[in-house]
Amino acid sequence: MSSQFRELLKKVGSGQHTKEDLTRTEAAMATKMMLLGEATAAQIGAFMIAHRIKRIAPQELAGMLDAYDELGPKLYPENEQEKTVMVFGIPYDGRSRTAPISPLTALILTCAGVGVIMHGGDTMPTKYGVPLIQLWQGLGLDFAQLSLEQVQELLKNSGLGFVYLPKHFPNADGLTPYRDQIGKRPPLATLELIWSPYQGKMHLVTGYVHPPTEVLFRETLKLRELTIPFTFVKGLEGSCDLRLSQTTIVAASSVNAPNGFEYLKLHPHEYGIDDKEMPLGSISELLSQMEALIEGKPSRLEQAAVWNGGFYLWRYGVCADLSIGLETARELLSSGKVAKKREEIRAAIP
Repeated sequence: MSSQFRELLKKVGSGQHTKEDLTRTEAAMATKMMLLGEATAAQIGAFMIAHRIKRIAPQELAGMLDAYDELGPKLYPENEQEKTVMVFGIPYDGRSRTAPISPLTALILTCAGVGVIMHGGDTMPTKYGVPLIQLWQGLGLDFAQLSLEQVQELLKNSGLGFVYLPKHFPNADGLTPYRDQIGKRPPLATLELIWSPYQGKMHLVTGYVHPPTEVLFRETLKLRELTIPFTFVKGLEGSCDLRLSQTTIVAASSVNAPNGFEYLKLHPHEYGIDDKEMPLGSISELLSQMEALIEGKPSRLEQAAVWNGGFYLWRYGVCADLSIGLETARELLSSGKVAKKREEIRAAIP
């Protein structure tokens, strides 16, 4: 048993009236001890559930990210002039109700010359939804066996990189079983949304469900002194996917806004997008619809892919406004350029 970890556990788990937030240094220490297995299984499980009940504070999230930065995998830009990369923070436990389309968004972006990094693991508690790695594999792009050096090379050559926890960050993946055992998402699930393995210029994109989480993200970035462009999306099931059937609220960094960010309210009907989310049925059906769209055939995912692809092309700065972004996304899909990009990425995978 770690006596040092026990003291940190006592702070967060002492009850409603005596609980305390950890300092940034303490949170980093606790996270490192969990990742390195220096805390016992009983201590780790108790810490996760106690920390969830207490609710994570900005300085604690900053400290946890410090530990991930120290121990986790890292991808680097080729040079100081390297373009900004979009890093997507998508819930590791996936989606269970609506069809995810983030791989299509990534292909549209890379097709337009935007570098994209995603990260995640296998099927994960507590939702046990479809993980990103499974969707990429179903599209013929298997990142699971790549070394970190090969991911770095793939990012350089194709503009797309995927950090796969079981292969590239086994210490973090080793904490996954605790999610099932405690039956709740621990604060690590919040960390994963805002964590980035990229060490260069980035545009951070992440989804969230509850408004306080978006505030937590902004405060954490300030503590870490990260003045980076960000796009925080109140998306489908906490993902980065914009909604089709209703307005999506987005907290978007803006150099022109007094506080450095603004809230966007995106109404798809105002841009001629008139559709509903595709329910998530079988994975084979989802992949079939993705494949059809990539190949330029009719697909139930077309409107969702155009809406999301166009939005992120605009947010990155490829397109001057959202309307042009939508037109560009639609053209990239219909012209076969996205299909060609997929084949280019497939050819670059060893």
